[in-house]
Amino acid sequence: MNDVSPPSVPQHVAIIMDGNGRWARARNLPRTAGHQKGIEAIKRVTEAAIELEIPHLTLFGFSSENWNRPREEVSELMRLLRYYLRAETAELHKSGIRLGVIGDRGAFDHDIVEMIENAERLTADNSRLNLTIALNYGGRQDILQAVQQVTDHAWRQNKHLTKNEIENLFPQFLYTSGIPDPDMMIRTSGEQRISNFLIWSCAYTEFYFSDVLWPDFSKDDLASALESYQKRDRRFGGLKTDHHKL
Repeated sequence: MNDVSPPSVPQHVAIIMDGNGRWARARNLPRTAGHQKGIEAIKRVTEAAIELEIPHLTLFGFSSENWNRPREEVSELMRLLRYYLRAETAELHKSGIRLGVIGDRGAFDHDIVEMIENAERLTADNSRLNLTIALNYGGRQDILQAVQQVTDHAWRQNKHLTKNEIENLFPQFLYTSGIPDPDMMIRTSGEQRISNFLIWSCAYTEFYFSDVLWPDFSKDDLASALESYQKRDRRFGGLKTDHHKL
């Protein structure tokens, strides 16, 4: 942690929390035990983000494809989501963390939606860390619903939108509206894919793949990812100023 220079940390880190099931299987435990342990990693990383002065942290909590998992596992994930919202909301608020949830809430039970909305209202004015959790989220689905909203907007305005108008409007209709694009995305467990996460927002994101399973992911593991980020040359499709002189 001490090797990371706060002035050059990314403004937004997104994490695909992968490996809970493999962590449990390696210990001859049910997959649900891995998910339970994963909550502890969420707390560690959230604390580390505050210490490192990262303004935005986004965690991929539950994808739109995760409903296809065994019913027992989905039920346990919903139980853990309820537990997290019930047990951690007050602590998040006390720590100055603003909680936001992105994704389609329509598939969740009413009590879960109510807890999400209560947590967002309670923490709305906090600014120490913007913690976003993606729940029932899929990148393609997000793009499609944004396209539908842009289309509906054009129909209500009774006008043909220009390319520039669409480009300006489109990000406003994404679930991620108001959240800066991730500077860095981390995926744990050794897998090297983004699994339909923040597809639009990650056009120029730096990727970091860690072999560590999510339940074991530590503050030092996050620091290692940030050290890698700080060594990279981000050009966003262009060239650095000194390159123009060559």
